[in-house]
Formats: sequence, C-alpha cells, structure tokens
Amino acid sequence: MKNGYILELRNIYKSFGGLRALIDVDLNLRHGEIIGLVGDNAAGKSTLMKIVSGAYRADEGKILFNEEEVQIANPKDARKIGIEMVYQDLELCQNLDVPANLFLGRELHSETFFRFLRKRNMEKESLDILHRLKIDIRNPRTKVDKLSGGQQQAVAIGRAVSFDPKIVLMDEPTANLAVVEIEKVLELTLRLTEHNISIIFISHRLDDVFRVSDRIYVLKHGYMVAVKEKLKTNKEEIVKAMFMDVEEQESLQQ
Repeated sequence: MKNGYILELRNIYKSFGGLRALIDVDLNLRHGEIIGLVGDNAAGKSTLMKIVSGAYRADEGKILFNEEEVQIANPKDARKIGIEMVYQDLELCQNLDVPANLFLGRELHSETFFRFLRKRNMEKESLDILHRLKIDIRNPRTKVDKLSGGQQQAVAIGRAVSFDPKIVLMDEPTANLAVVEIEKVLELTLRLTEHNISIIFISHRLDDVFRVSDRIYVLKHGYMVAVKEKLKTNKEEIVKAMFMDVEEQESLQQ
C-alpha cells in the first residue's frame, strides 16, 4: 500500500447522550506493526476499539482498511474485513475444552443427514493452531477452567487467530496474570507479527506496552493527546501525556 497503513481512523467522534467519549480521534496502524493504546480510566480506549470491532458505530469520522473506506456496522462486518478483538474477560466457556472454545459458534459437523460434531477434526485443527503459535497446552482436551490464566489468554488469542485476521485488538491481555505468564503472553503477542498480523495493544501496564509496541498512542478524556515512537520516548513522557491538560497536547506532539 502507498502509505503502509492497514488501518486508518480519521476524525472519529462518539458521544453517549451529553457525554463526549471520543473527539476527532485519528489513529494509523501499519502492516505488521504493534501499537500501544494507553490512557487513564474513561479515556476512551475501549470505546475506540469497540468502534473498530463493530460493537459501536462512530457518530462521525471514517475508517479506512488498506486505504479504502469501510463501513463497520457490527462485529460480523469487522470479521469479514479481517479484524478480531480479544476482550479482557476473554469470553471463553470455562466448562468446555480447548477445541470447543476455538470453534465455538462455528463447530465442524458431518455432512450426513444426522449432523454430528467432528471432534477429531476440531482437535487436529486446534493442535495446528497451538503449534503454529507455539502455545504450550499439551492436552487440548483439558477444560478451560483447569488452565492457568496465561493459558486461557493464549486460547482466546488462538481463537482470534483461527479466523485468519489481519488485525487483532487486545484489551488488557496481561491483566491479573503472574509475572511468568505475562512474559508468555507478551512473547505470543510479538509472535503474531511473524504471521503478518497487526495489533492494537491496550494496557495500563506501561512496562508491557514498551515491551511489545512500535508506537504508542495516548488518549485522555476522548482526545488523542500524543503519538510517540517507542524508541524516541520513555515512560515518564507517556505518563505526563496521560495526565496533562488537553490544551498542552499540541506542544507535546511537536
């Protein structure tokens, strides 16, 4: 593509009644890039990602995918384009095993008059996904509630990748995980780019954002107040952007 962007958000505006959640927000994501999206609570991060994933519709603004304007009215539209979201609550069925979760809602059935689940096929394809992403779950028949928090996060990411997305949105993927598991999730996040997947990584943990991101976007009270190349900034500057007055944004972005 001419400008190298797989996703462009231009002048996105969203309000809920009298509450302005997003005001003229711009965001660009390059092919194979990971961008971090940070901000204090109620900054607008989740609202912006719900617009990209089709859960919300923007009141104003444009979304471009590979430089062509697209309409994302619902999650099916987003999936058709190639956008998947891994939510903070993971949306996994705890009482089902790994293949059942990976194929939830799109189970493989036999083509006979009586439709039977093709469990062996789903298990084989699940193993292929786990192997491709180097996810350490030796027995895919294990029920999700028996997996560690990091393994459950990996299953949620694996399910998103199973749809062959071009973009994955990750909402607080390392929240409430032990240190060892955080590192595994971050390694998996970086590994996705080897499959030409672009990622928007939302987190309150700046250490994790700096570990995986190429660029960092900062939202505050619905405004995009800063965009920084990771190698040209530091955590102190990002924290300052998160808590500065909105009027200071232009001077910070120069």
